[in-house]
Amino acid sequence: MGSTPKAPGPIHDPRKTTVAEGYDALGEDYAAWAAGILDARDRMLQSFSVRLQPGSRVLDLGCGSGLPATSVLALRFTVTGVDISAGQLEAARRNVPAATFIQADMAGIDFPAGSFDGVTAFYSILHVPREEHGDLLGRVAHWLVPGGLLLATLGSADSPDWTGEWLGHPMFFSNHDAETNRRLVAAAGFELLVDEVIETVEPEGPVPFLWVLARRLPLAGAEAGESARGAAAGKARGQRSRGPRRSTVGNVAGYVAG
Repeated sequence: MGSTPKAPGPIHDPRKTTVAEGYDALGEDYAAWAAGILDARDRMLQSFSVRLQPGSRVLDLGCGSGLPATSVLALRFTVTGVDISAGQLEAARRNVPAATFIQADMAGIDFPAGSFDGVTAFYSILHVPREEHGDLLGRVAHWLVPGGLLLATLGSADSPDWTGEWLGHPMFFSNHDAETNRRLVAAAGFELLVDEVIETVEPEGPVPFLWVLARRLPLAGAEAGESARGAAAGKARGQRSRGPRRSTVGNVAGYVAG
């Protein structure tokens, strides 16, 4: 597929190992919990899919068990899924045998420039330390062909690193507010096509998220220069913390993407 990744090194960040171990421990219980969620997934996937040709190369970041989104994407596209949880990927390989899966930290893996026509990241970037979000978005732009698409579910409220019990297991979340996320996406070299704050109805109650559909500009990723992303990231870091969110899935590494 022309998308052979550069092998990432071992994961030493305890925040990330918490996510991996948490999803391993959750196993099938996570899929059962996620099945009770109502969100904008179907509508946004449709908006993403109609803009790509059949057979397009799509990278699903935080694919989890492959259900439901990876399986839907694989009906139309050539799909590569990345997830940090070995247990979730074991299920994904059973659930979506047509796709290719890689266990890795999405912020540590690297692909050649122009490897993909589209990238999805449903609720998964929320599990990456937020100081890495700007760089990750720049990497995504680099992996995409010019005009390629990003579909992502991001945080809508400022919430610095939070580790605690979630669905009965330790978990880590970290996100920016909606306006900071819009700036980071634009600074990475994307044109925002859709950027809506929409409530996801979780079993525990409604939680707002920023849904982003964006197109990679001709000059993006590494080519766009580090200065724009650095300025946006610095602005993000300077924002006053308002404390952790009450949310549950505002923060899930393999939900729709998985």
